[in-house]
Amino acid sequence: MRRPRVDWMTRADDAILEFLLNEGNRPLNATPAVVQANINYEISHVRNRLRELHSAGLVEYYDEDRGIYRITEKGRAYLAGEIDAEELEK
Repeated sequence: MRRPRVDWMTRADDAILEFLLNEGNRPLNATPAVVQANINYEISHVRNRLRELHSAGLVEYYDEDRGIYRITEKGRAYLAGEIDAEELEK
Protein backbone atom coordinates (compact mmCIF):
# COMPACT_ATOMS: atom_id res chain seq x y z
CA MET A 1 0.00 0.00 0.00
CA ARG A 2 1.47 3.30 -1.10
CA ARG A 3 0.39 6.37 0.83
CA PRO A 4 0.57 9.90 -0.49
CA ARG A 5 3.34 12.05 1.01
CA VAL A 6 3.01 15.74 1.69
CA ASP A 7 5.48 18.12 3.32
CA TRP A 8 3.44 18.93 6.40
CA MET A 9 2.92 15.31 7.47
CA THR A 10 5.21 13.53 9.96
CA ARG A 11 5.82 9.92 11.01
CA ALA A 12 3.70 10.60 14.07
CA ASP A 13 0.72 11.27 11.80
CA ASP A 14 0.82 7.75 10.40
CA ALA A 15 1.21 6.30 13.90
CA ILE A 16 -1.76 8.31 15.18
CA LEU A 17 -4.01 7.34 12.27
CA GLU A 18 -3.01 3.68 12.46
CA PHE A 19 -3.72 3.64 16.19
CA LEU A 20 -7.15 5.21 15.70
CA LEU A 21 -7.96 2.75 12.91
CA ASN A 22 -7.18 -0.06 15.36
CA GLU A 23 -5.72 -2.41 12.74
CA GLY A 24 -8.93 -2.55 10.73
CA ASN A 25 -11.12 -3.56 13.65
CA ARG A 26 -13.66 -1.21 15.13
CA PRO A 27 -12.02 2.26 15.03
CA LEU A 28 -11.08 3.76 18.36
CA ASN A 29 -12.29 7.00 19.87
CA ALA A 30 -9.44 8.41 21.92
CA THR A 31 -8.10 11.45 23.72
CA PRO A 32 -4.61 12.74 22.95
CA ALA A 33 -3.39 11.16 26.22
CA VAL A 34 -4.65 7.71 25.21
CA VAL A 35 -3.03 8.07 21.78
CA GLN A 36 0.24 9.23 23.36
CA ALA A 37 0.33 6.28 25.74
CA ASN A 38 0.11 3.89 22.80
CA ILE A 39 2.45 5.43 20.23
CA ASN A 40 5.27 6.81 22.41
CA TYR A 41 5.38 10.41 21.25
CA GLU A 42 5.31 13.37 23.65
CA ILE A 43 1.79 14.50 24.54
CA SER A 44 2.41 18.04 23.22
CA HIS A 45 3.46 16.59 19.85
CA VAL A 46 0.42 14.30 19.72
CA ARG A 47 -1.92 17.22 20.48
CA ASN A 48 -0.27 19.34 17.79
CA ARG A 49 -0.44 16.57 15.21
CA LEU A 50 -4.09 15.81 16.02
CA ARG A 51 -4.90 19.48 15.40
CA GLU A 52 -3.13 19.29 12.02
CA LEU A 53 -4.84 16.02 11.10
CA HIS A 54 -8.19 17.55 12.12
CA SER A 55 -7.51 20.58 9.94
CA ALA A 56 -6.81 18.25 6.99
CA GLY A 57 -10.00 16.25 7.60
CA LEU A 58 -8.19 13.02 8.50
CA VAL A 59 -9.57 12.95 12.04
CA GLU A 60 -12.66 14.50 13.58
CA TYR A 61 -14.01 15.08 17.03
CA TYR A 62 -16.08 12.26 18.42
CA ASP A 63 -16.73 14.43 21.48
CA GLU A 64 -15.25 17.92 21.23
CA ASP A 65 -16.09 18.87 24.82
CA ARG A 66 -14.04 15.94 26.13
CA GLY A 67 -11.33 16.19 23.44
CA ILE A 68 -11.99 12.76 21.96
CA TYR A 69 -10.94 12.14 18.36
CA ARG A 70 -11.68 9.47 15.78
CA ILE A 71 -10.43 8.74 12.27
CA THR A 72 -12.56 9.92 9.32
CA GLU A 73 -13.31 8.17 6.05
CA LYS A 74 -10.69 10.44 4.47
CA GLY A 75 -8.20 9.23 7.08
CA ARG A 76 -9.03 5.63 6.26
CA ALA A 77 -8.62 6.36 2.55
CA TYR A 78 -5.22 7.93 3.25
CA LEU A 79 -4.04 4.83 5.13
CA ALA A 80 -5.28 2.61 2.30
CA GLY A 81 -3.44 4.73 -0.29
CA GLU A 82 -6.70 5.62 -1.99
CA ILE A 83 -6.33 9.42 -2.15
CA ASP A 84 -3.94 11.74 -3.96
CA ALA A 85 -1.41 13.96 -2.22
CA GLU A 86 -3.16 17.05 -3.62
CA GLU A 87 -6.17 16.23 -1.47
CA LEU A 88 -3.97 16.61 1.61
CA GLU A 89 -2.24 19.85 0.66
CA LYS A 90 -3.19 22.84 2.75
